[in-house]
Amino acid sequence: MKKINFSNSKIAGALSGKGFYIALCVCVTAVGAAGAAVYRNTVKELTQNPAFTEQTTSFTEQDASDVDSLLSGILKSDTTEAAVTEPIEPDLEALLNAQPNVMPVNGEVINAFSHGELVKTEPLNIWKTHDGTDIKADTGTEVKSMTSGTVTQVWEDPLWGQCVIIDHGNAIEGHYYNLAKALTVKVGDEVNAGTVIGSVGDTADIEANMEPHLHFAIKRAGNWIDPIDYISPSK
Repeated sequence: MKKINFSNSKIAGALSGKGFYIALCVCVTAVGAAGAAVYRNTVKELTQNPAFTEQTTSFTEQDASDVDSLLSGILKSDTTEAAVTEPIEPDLEALLNAQPNVMPVNGEVINAFSHGELVKTEPLNIWKTHDGTDIKADTGTEVKSMTSGTVTQVWEDPLWGQCVIIDHGNAIEGHYYNLAKALTVKVGDEVNAGTVIGSVGDTADIEANMEPHLHFAIKRAGNWIDPIDYISPSK
């Protein structure tokens, strides 16, 4: 490759004074935003060349300022359209999930969460884990949603009776069993903390020998957890 000598008087003359300024502006306009780095590197290299420094005396600070202004305008025109974005709506789900957790019913715990241990279930006389908590409450007592969420399932189970599942967000799912058949919610309903979803019933045959109660359970990321510890953690 042929080496270019910037000390040649014709080349140096072409790069001197306003001629250099005009040529540089044309180049910057052509390459747009991509020319920013090239421009600054070129100026740095040329101004460090002794031949350039000696002969280019009319390229003033004002000229450099004018070039910077031109370059700034080009960059701004190239990026203005991309910078326009739609305003972000508030995260309504996060606002709803900020509500405090409440107990679905107030009463004595008569059958606790078994933490994965097998317990004997009456009246079926089988050994199984007790994956929820039985909270004593009179038949007809209003059952409330633990917190905000969306009703995802409503059905009548052969063993657990009338059941409602609510997605409470943040990988938390509330299971409300042994409800009365007359419910106040359906699949797709949005609920808040304390929203009445139904009432305590006597529909769960698997726990028919017990006092009237709500069978309440919570899943976190698909795993059963103690609902009492979740709502009212011990200090």
